[in-house]
Amino acid sequence: MGICTFIRGSGFRVGTSLSLLALLAACSEPLDLDLRGKLNGGFNTADAARAATAPRPEPDNRGVISYPNYQVAVAQRGDTLARLANRIGLPADQLARYNGIQTGDSLRAGEIVALPRRVAEPSPATGAATTGPIRPASEIDITTLASDAIDRSDPTPSAARPAPQTGTEPIRHQVKRGETAFTIARLYNVSVRSLADWNGLDSSFSLREGQYLLIPVVTAAAPAEDDTPPRPGTGSPTPEPPSASQPLPKDSPEPAAAATAATATAAASAPAADVGAQTAASKPDAAMSFPVQGSIIREYAKGRNDGIDIGASVGTSVKAAASGQVAAITRNTDGINILVIRHPDNLLTVYTHVDNITVTKGDAVSRGQSIAKVADFEPSRVHFEVRKGFDSVDPMDYLR
Repeated sequence: MGICTFIRGSGFRVGTSLSLLALLAACSEPLDLDLRGKLNGGFNTADAARAATAPRPEPDNRGVISYPNYQVAVAQRGDTLARLANRIGLPADQLARYNGIQTGDSLRAGEIVALPRRVAEPSPATGAATTGPIRPASEIDITTLASDAIDRSDPTPSAARPAPQTGTEPIRHQVKRGETAFTIARLYNVSVRSLADWNGLDSSFSLREGQYLLIPVVTAAAPAEDDTPPRPGTGSPTPEPPSASQPLPKDSPEPAAAATAATATAAASAPAADVGAQTAASKPDAAMSFPVQGSIIREYAKGRNDGIDIGASVGTSVKAAASGQVAAITRNTDGINILVIRHPDNLLTVYTHVDNITVTKGDAVSRGQSIAKVADFEPSRVHFEVRKGFDSVDPMDYLR
């Protein structure tokens, strides 16, 4: 049995002697400082604190990491606070007061410095892939990706382009008197090592009062053993009642015939795509026409499929659904071409899984004009979206 295991796992009484502190310093892992590690077989909080975390996002050339609600700067080797302030364009004294340090203080490489106010957003000009703060991938819609990428790219739609950096905005914690890296890591259920990596802490994990820390974003909880008791205060899980997901039945259910008639009426009025049906020529008074004729293989479902997928043979001509102006031509991270057309009334149409694009950004296009061909995918199809601003809407509202 190693000395660390003996200290943690036995009934050894913790004293204050220097010899004990020396032994603890030799342990390969941080001691569970709340003394509930494995003393007398009690509940172990050390394992619970070791959740898998994502790597810290990469800063731009200035060292700036930008999130929707705040920005931080990452110090470079040899930085003083004054040098960092000059690089990001903030007064050194203002930055020093906000972080509780002096303007001439040296900074560790990788150390996080909180910004008291926003500076210019990271952009291709500062070494970032796209312009703006880091946001979750679910909020980076296809039109934003297209517009950002085409604005910084050459006019060749086939050129490879870096993807925007996405991620969850981490909690920003300001260190209070008496807090340590270990207590903060335990508070947020992350490892002290990941906390140190994210914030550029030194080998002693030293902190100062008033310092701002980024709490690492947890990607997956550490696996728990079957015999591990519930965390204190959580209790046993309570089954979800059926009424939580489905409404309770009415006291007086309506007659079956009336219910059937109501369902049929609702279905008839809904504009949802008929999966498997062939697209028909749009009515002359319809706001838009189908970009290709074929079978609808996937219907619109907001948040899951923000458009409709129309099956068509490879090489089939893809046509503009309505008159407008080409707003963007780009590719996503999977190498799929994206073509966006802007229309009046703040409408956008989006066409993907296409190639041989025959228009360029800024071109005026007419309804029914050929703009591309169906690309060689399995299955071959065109993904078509209609967006009101940045919000997707059901294309069938405009095609019928």
